[in-house]
Amino acid sequence: MTAPLRIALAGLGTVGTGVIRVIEENGPMISQRAGRSIEITAISARDPKLDRGIDLTPYAWIDQLQDLANHPEVDCVVEMIGGSEGHALDLARQTIASGKSFVTANKAMIAHHGMELAKAAESRGVSLKYEAAVAGGIPVIKGLREGASANRIERVYGILNGTCNYILSEMEKYGRNFADVLKDAQDIGYAEADPSFDIDGVDAAHKLSILAALSFGTSLDFEGVEIEGIRNIMAADIGQAKALGYRIRLLGMARIDGGKLFQRVNPYLVPVQHPLAHIDGSTNAVVAEGNFSGRLMFQGAGAGEGPTASAIVADLIDIARGDHGTVFTTPAAAMGSCERAESGNRTGKSYVRFIVTDKPGVLAEITAAMRDAQVSIESLIQTEKTDEGSVLISMVTHQSLERNVSDSLAKLSQSASLQAPPVVMHLLSDND
Repeated sequence: MTAPLRIALAGLGTVGTGVIRVIEENGPMISQRAGRSIEITAISARDPKLDRGIDLTPYAWIDQLQDLANHPEVDCVVEMIGGSEGHALDLARQTIASGKSFVTANKAMIAHHGMELAKAAESRGVSLKYEAAVAGGIPVIKGLREGASANRIERVYGILNGTCNYILSEMEKYGRNFADVLKDAQDIGYAEADPSFDIDGVDAAHKLSILAALSFGTSLDFEGVEIEGIRNIMAADIGQAKALGYRIRLLGMARIDGGKLFQRVNPYLVPVQHPLAHIDGSTNAVVAEGNFSGRLMFQGAGAGEGPTASAIVADLIDIARGDHGTVFTTPAAAMGSCERAESGNRTGKSYVRFIVTDKPGVLAEITAAMRDAQVSIESLIQTEKTDEGSVLISMVTHQSLERNVSDSLAKLSQSASLQAPPVVMHLLSDND
């Protein structure tokens, strides 16, 4: 009889206890699919006395987290404690150095240290798996690494953060402002007490950098992601987008432009006929476009106990089957760095919104700055004056260099007429 795959769990929060539940409930089926059983032999977390709503007595409790890496009855360590540095990274390094496989849901660690860990794992002949790090239970890593492996991926993009998508879709449905919907998201557990990582786009950028490395065979380059979150989006922006036939979604976008790597997280105006425009709530969706497969779309729950635990156990099944292939789609040693593409060289339509003082000449000032920067205006909407005496002006440009749009706003940056910095969002097109 084939020996079981013996695993240790580091971290027993929502996801950690979820992994235990999946293995306990679906154990016989998992064993059949994996070709051998998967057994939890050791666990470690911060507080051994905390009631986690699950019986932990069958498993050996290890007080020192790092002892899991060298435990004689452990073949694979599953890390669910989070953080790009510190204990999680130390555990990853020590586990791989000990010749054991490593499974993680830690997108920040993979985004920052994935190349180092991948090279170490491949040189030791062990697995480094991270399906749960991107889009929760959606098998997008496996889809890109295996299902689309015969294709050259032209671009990869999508809705990578459920918190932001929930906020934007609630604003869209009910016309509510950002701050109120964010508070609701915090109250129901969709957003953290400090939501910065989510609403400022950092979480999505971690995931995007991983998807880009998988798609294009280039080294991870989180620092090269241009990041803009959703803090400054108003209900009025969503209303204007709707009137134009678009919906606002925070997208991560990556592609190779002229041999250079372009990566951006930014709110986009998505055409209503595009599938991503219909992804509501906390759902995630990733689109990959292959040169032979065409458009592939992966959609589902991007977080939560069940989906994330499901992705982790799927990785464990692969390891139990003996899958010790490359960590990304290309051997890590062959993944070279790629020069970064400048977004200013990209051409497309942009939505630009201004909040200005209601006085004569303001519109002329804005349009003159656009004209001088060689930006042509396709459409313009001006709202009525608010109680505060301000006016909202929103416009969509014709196809323009992004650098020219930026130059026009730089010309206006010192204007006494502007009551807040302009907001720029790009219109999603096939050229992005």
